[in-house]
Amino acid sequence: MNGAHWHLVLNHLPIIIPMVGLLIMLVGFFLESDILKRAAFGIFILGALSAIVAFSTGEGAEEVIEGIAGIDEQLIKIHEEAAEIFAILLYVLGGISLIGLWANWKKQPFSKIIAVVTIVFSLVVLFYAKQTGTTGGEIRHTEIRADGFNGTSNVNQNMEYETDGDD
Repeated sequence: MNGAHWHLVLNHLPIIIPMVGLLIMLVGFFLESDILKRAAFGIFILGALSAIVAFSTGEGAEEVIEGIAGIDEQLIKIHEEAAEIFAILLYVLGGISLIGLWANWKKQPFSKIIAVVTIVFSLVVLFYAKQTGTTGGEIRHTEIRADGFNGTSNVNQNMEYETDGDD
C-alpha cells in the first residue's frame, strides 16, 4: 500500500468519529446519562487521535498523486489548508473532552457546562470536517466540484471516440 492508499483508508475516521460522538453526547445529555457522556468524551478523544494518524498520511498521498496527469496542485493546497484547521479544531475538541471526562468522572459542578460546550464545539468541528472532506474529494472527483465537470482532470471532457467501422 502506498501513501495515497493509507490516506484514503484512514482519512474518513476523523470525520465519522466526531459525528458518532455528537450523537452519543446528545443522547447522554437529554437522558442525563453520565455513562453516555463519558463514552462520547472518549469517542471525541479517539477522533482527535485519528486526526493525528490521518494527517500524518497526507504528505505521502500528496507525493503519489502529484505525478498523476490532470491533478490540480491548487486543489491539493486548498485541501491541505482545510485539513490543518480541521485537525487543530479536532485536537482542541479532544482536549475539551479530556477535561469533560475528568469533570464528569469526578462529579464536578461544571461538568454539564463542559458537555454543552462539547456539543457546540463539535458542531464547529463537523463543519470543518465537511470542508476538509469535500476539498479532498474534489482533488479526484470532478463531479463534486463547484464548477461541475470543468475540472482539468475530467477525462471525458476532451475524449474522442474512435470506431473501427464495424457499427
